This record gives sequence, C-alpha cells and structure tokens, in this order.
Amino acid sequence: MQSLALIENWPVPTAAAAVVRAGGTVAGAHGPTGHRFPLASVTKPLAAYAALVAYEEGAVELDEPAGPDGSTVRHLLAHTSGLAFDEHRVTAPPGNRRLYSNAGFEVLGDHIAKATDIPFAEYLRQAVLEPLGMTSTTLDGSPAKDGVSTVDDLVRFAAEVQAPRLLDPRTVLEAMSVVHPGLSGVLPGYGHQKPNDWGLGFEIRDRKSPHWTGAASSPRTFGHFGQSGTFLWIDPDAGAACVALTDRAFGPWAVEAWPPFTDAVLAELRGRVH
Repeated sequence: MQSLALIENWPVPTAAAAVVRAGGTVAGAHGPTGHRFPLASVTKPLAAYAALVAYEEGAVELDEPAGPDGSTVRHLLAHTSGLAFDEHRVTAPPGNRRLYSNAGFEVLGDHIAKATDIPFAEYLRQAVLEPLGMTSTTLDGSPAKDGVSTVDDLVRFAAEVQAPRLLDPRTVLEAMSVVHPGLSGVLPGYGHQKPNDWGLGFEIRDRKSPHWTGAASSPRTFGHFGQSGTFLWIDPDAGAACVALTDRAFGPWAVEAWPPFTDAVLAELRGRVH
C-alpha cells in the first residue's frame, strides 16, 4: 500500500506500519516490521484481551468487585473505577466519570493474577501472545504501559480482534461497544471530550474531535494510541485495522501526522474495494 510510505515523512528515528484486513490478510506493510518498540498504552488492549479470556474461562466475572469500593472488573476496563490517572487514589465514585487510569489497569492485572494464581505477564503470554504466535511481544512491568512488541505481532492481534478465535465474537462485540454511555472525560493529548466513549479496554472513536484517527474514520473505529508514538485502530466499516509503531514520544508531530495518514490508508482501502 502506497499510503503506508507516508511514515517516511514522520519526524521520527524509526517507524513501521501495516494494514490487515478483517479476513486476516495483510494488505500492506512498510518499515522494519520486526523491530521491537515500546508500546506505552497500546499495551492496554492486549491486557484487556487477556482479562476477557479470564472472564470466558470463568476465572473472573465482569461485574465482580475489583478496585475501589463499588468498582468492578468492568469499571476498571472502561476507565470508570474512579481511580486517578497514575496513582492508586480514588478521585470519583465508580461509574460517575471517565477517568483514564493507568492505575486502574494495574489493579486489574493484580486482580486477575490473584484470581488465576498466575503472574499477569505470564497469564497474558499463555492466554493471548502464545496462541497468536506473538513471539516478539513481552510485558515487562505495568499492564497499562510496559508492553514491547513489533508491527508483525500486532498484525496478528489485530487480525484476531477482527475475526476472534480466542474469544467468543459476542465478547469482542461487547469490548468494542460503549460502556457507561454519555460519560465525559479527558482523552490524554486531546483534551476534554463529551462524551468520552470507551469500551472494555478499547477507546471508541464515535464523534470525538479532535482525535488521533482520521476524518474519514467511521464512528465505530476503536483501538488505542500510546505516549511512545504508537497506535492501533480497527475500523469495522472499512473491514481493516492499522498498526503504526515509532520510537518518538507522542506530541504535536503525531497530532499533525496521524489523521492524514489514516485518511490516506482508508482512501486506498476504499479505492481497492470499489
């Protein structure tokens, strides 16, 4: 795909990107797709997927208590537990506001580790990474932000989310549907959003503006971006997902570069379809 070559214009030392269709075929790739990059918050969808495997295995229930008083596994996944961004401190009642929280995902990881009697990083490996052949992906710390992976591995993950084998498709549909609709909150790097819609570990685009995806991205687009200059989006209407990893911290360069890149990818995909 010619649109993927746009990453060569990004002001970053290293970048790689790929697009994978809903059927699992790679539509295109560019750059060192086997290079390992820190994922930052793109770790969260991987952690969430492991949590959903734990749910389907019966190790946890989505509505069982986890985290602060009144909070559940579902609240932690949807950033509505009330925990602060990077502190294990309660700042709002559960279900009241969309407070994006790394601490919430750390509590979630601890909760699953206790329920399964397996350290969370190991559970993630057994439940998600190993079955998908993601041999270059590791979690070396926080389930919120300490994953390291490659474009090649995340293509495997994006293919799985679009055509689930590890989870019931109904569970994935729930993960990409809004949890606690109507809640407002801050989308890191993009300011206050009303509403700030989120699913189970995946951010949902809806009508957010500004946003890190493209103007042509469908409202159903879901995924995540990371402060290490990384993103993964899945657009069900386009029938494709895109992964882009870099080694430059998120900043104004990404705000400027990512949306036109996504629009170019979508235009090329649609050009091939029609």
